[in-house]
Amino acid sequence: MRHADALARLLAAAPALSSEQCAAPEAGGRVLAEDLVALAPLPGFDNAAMDGFALHADGQPLRAGSVIAIAGTVAAGDAPPDHVAPAWEIMTGAPLPPGTDTIVPVEHTERLDALHLRLREDVRPGQHLRHQGSDLQPGERLARAGQRIDATLQMLLAAQGIARVQVCARPRVAILSTGKELVDDAETALRPGQLRASNGPYLAAALEDVGACVVAHHTLGDDPEAFITRLEQVATGADLVLTTGAVSAGIHDFIPQALRSVGATPLFHKTAIRPGKPLLAARLPSGVLVLGLPGNPVATAVGFRFFGVPLLRAWLGLPPEHPLRARLSAACQGRAGFRQFLKARVTHDDAGQLQVQVLTGQESFRIGALLEANAWAVIDEDAGLLPAGAAIDVMPRDAGGAWRLD
Repeated sequence: MRHADALARLLAAAPALSSEQCAAPEAGGRVLAEDLVALAPLPGFDNAAMDGFALHADGQPLRAGSVIAIAGTVAAGDAPPDHVAPAWEIMTGAPLPPGTDTIVPVEHTERLDALHLRLREDVRPGQHLRHQGSDLQPGERLARAGQRIDATLQMLLAAQGIARVQVCARPRVAILSTGKELVDDAETALRPGQLRASNGPYLAAALEDVGACVVAHHTLGDDPEAFITRLEQVATGADLVLTTGAVSAGIHDFIPQALRSVGATPLFHKTAIRPGKPLLAARLPSGVLVLGLPGNPVATAVGFRFFGVPLLRAWLGLPPEHPLRARLSAACQGRAGFRQFLKARVTHDDAGQLQVQVLTGQESFRIGALLEANAWAVIDEDAGLLPAGAAIDVMPRDAGGAWRLD
C-alpha cells in the first residue's frame, strides 16, 4: 500500500478527541480549539507614546517659542486628572489628561521653572498619542482555532485579561518497545547480544515535541502473552499505542498475531516506504489505535514522523504540514514502487535558494547520520533517476516540525 493511501486509512480510523479548558498562563504550546476574539479595546485608553508634556492644541500647530503653564504631572498607572489645564508633564503610557490632544517630547521643550515650559520647535497637533483601540477593537479576532499558543499569543492573552482558553486535549500515547535484547538502564553493563533501548526514549521526546502526552512507557521481551497483558493495561488510558519491533516476518515478530488475538481490526500491514516497510496499524475493539513501528531506529523515526505525527496533528486540530521544495545537490536514484524518506541536510546556496544534500549512511540502523541531518528528503514512488538540481519535497527532521537551517 502506498504511503498516501495508508495514511488516509489511518486518519479515517481516528476517533475525534475532546477539548478542555486551560489556564492561559499554563497554555504555552497547546492548540486552540476555538477562535479567540478581543474582549476589550487595546490600548484601553488614550495615552502618551513618550515622556514629555500633554498639551491642548485644538487641532492647530503650536509655534516654537510659545510659553505654556504646567498644571502637574501624570505618570503611568495614575488616574487621569479631573480638570482641564493647558499642559501636564506626562510619562510614557500615562492616560491623556482631559482637554489635551498632543504630546511634545521633553527634549523639544525648555523648562523655564517648575510651572512653565517653552517650546523649542513647532508642535504638530495630535502627535505621539496612542489612541484607545488603535491596536485592537472588541470583537476583533485574535487567533484562529488550530493555532498553537506561543509566547506572542500569551502576551496578547495577558493584555486582554483572558484567564482561560479552550484547547484541544493532548492525545494520550503509550509506548511499548519489544525485544529481549533491549536494556533500559544506561548504567547496566551489556551482556553479549544485548542493545541499549533507544527507540522508546526517542519516541517519548518526540511525542512531547508534537504536543502529545506520554501516559506509559514499557520495554518488553519477546513474550506474546506478556505483550497482550501490557497492551490491554495501557490501552485503558491511551488514545494511541506505539509499539516498536516484532512487526516483520521473523519468528519473533509476534505483534500482528497478538493484535488479531485481542480482536483488533487491521488497517494495514506493510507499506511501500523505505525505511519502514513492515509498519502496521490496527484499531482495538475499544477504539484505541495501535501503530506498530519497525525496530530499527531510523525505521522507527520514519514511521513515527510520517504516520504518527500526521495523526497527532489531526487530533490536536493542527493543519497538515506542507513540505518545502529544495534542489538536489547531487543526483539521486529513486526506488521503483517505494516512497523513500532519506536523511538529508537542507541549506541555502549563495543565491539564497534551498538546496538539499542526501547524506551517506542511509541504512536504518545508523543513528549517527540522523544527528547530522536536519531534514528528510522525500523521493516519490515514481521518481526514477533524479539529476542534480531537480526540485524535491523536504520535511523537517524533527517531529515538532521546526526547521533548523544553517
